[in-house]
Amino acid sequence: MRRYVIVGCGAAGNAAAETIRKLDPESEIRMFTREGCFYYYRPALPEYLAGEKNLKGFTLHDAAWYERNRIEVHLSTEITDVRPAEKIVAASDGKPYAYDRLLLATGSRAVIPRMPGNDLKGVFTLHAAADAEAMIRWAGKAKSLVVIGGGILGIEAGNGLRRRGLQVAVVGRNKRLLPKQMDAAGAVFLQRRLEEMGFSFHLGVTPREIARLDGRLAVRLEDGSTLETDMVLLSAGAAPDLSLARTLGLKIGKAVQVDDRLRTSIEDLYAAGDLVEHRGVYYGTWPAAMAQGRAAGANMAGRETAYEGTLRSHRLKVAGIDLVSMGDIDAEGEDECVVLSDDEKCVYRKLVIENHTVAGAILLGDLRGEKTIQAAVEGHRDIAAVRETMEREGFDLSKFE
Repeated sequence: MRRYVIVGCGAAGNAAAETIRKLDPESEIRMFTREGCFYYYRPALPEYLAGEKNLKGFTLHDAAWYERNRIEVHLSTEITDVRPAEKIVAASDGKPYAYDRLLLATGSRAVIPRMPGNDLKGVFTLHAAADAEAMIRWAGKAKSLVVIGGGILGIEAGNGLRRRGLQVAVVGRNKRLLPKQMDAAGAVFLQRRLEEMGFSFHLGVTPREIARLDGRLAVRLEDGSTLETDMVLLSAGAAPDLSLARTLGLKIGKAVQVDDRLRTSIEDLYAAGDLVEHRGVYYGTWPAAMAQGRAAGANMAGRETAYEGTLRSHRLKVAGIDLVSMGDIDAEGEDECVVLSDDEKCVYRKLVIENHTVAGAILLGDLRGEKTIQAAVEGHRDIAAVRETMEREGFDLSKFE
């Protein structure tokens, strides 16, 4: 009977465990996670902040699921050491566990900007359910929030607390919102809508420090201005959690380097999810983590499966507004593109055209045709036949279905 150990209980780890169980029904599977709860849908944390969902409502695998699938989960237990020569992991519960195949799926950690005051009470990051719970407790006595970071998570988290009645200001070094998911015109379009909801923005400016001021917090900016607030969210993105990988001496570039079968530089040791770099690309997205986890699980169970990459895409809700961003979004406005926008309906749709193919798309507020557009991007399909009519017909690529 083969023994599998999975370090991490997120998207990649659970996709791997599910795949292993299907392919190797008699195996022993153990999972370890630092968190005190089972596998949940991490992108739903802003809705948890808003009070619109409870943790049970977005838990994807509960205790009963693991019991049915005979997967032994160790909550609040960290793997502190891996000894590949002996094929043993050491856990924070003081026990050693043997393995035949090991998967590292430790995910990522919140990036904490280096600035004075980043550790004051009332200053938070949002990366796990425990972070959201701490923010909810603090928000009960707060009236305002400053979000440092103009990315998707910061805006979504800010909107969650805005829905609880807090005034929300967003500070960003970039001169526009969502630079990874939106082009300049789309970002202006979105910002205007968010301002109508009550957000305020301070973009293109760097925060210098967070300080105490008359019992509150003060975010001091490099332009000399100060924002007084009751709580601060540091939302500077996430970085792969490489602590265990470094102690193992794994090959690391942008993240842990893996081959097409999700193998690392150590025999019988695999890695997947936000921890890894594949063919020079670091994804850090839920779809990529799921695909990598499934491929890693299959290979661990002995079924050779090549992972060939994932389309760079984001499917999000920004303050309740649907957004899909995929492929090359022409962030700087230098390529041929087709744009349809309706300010009144808060709709912004853009296709990026390259050599008669759709290279990427932004769909904000109206996701019609998402699947056919994605198929066109992934398949590099020639759209010459519909190029003249698709704009008039609202990007109708149904001929490719």
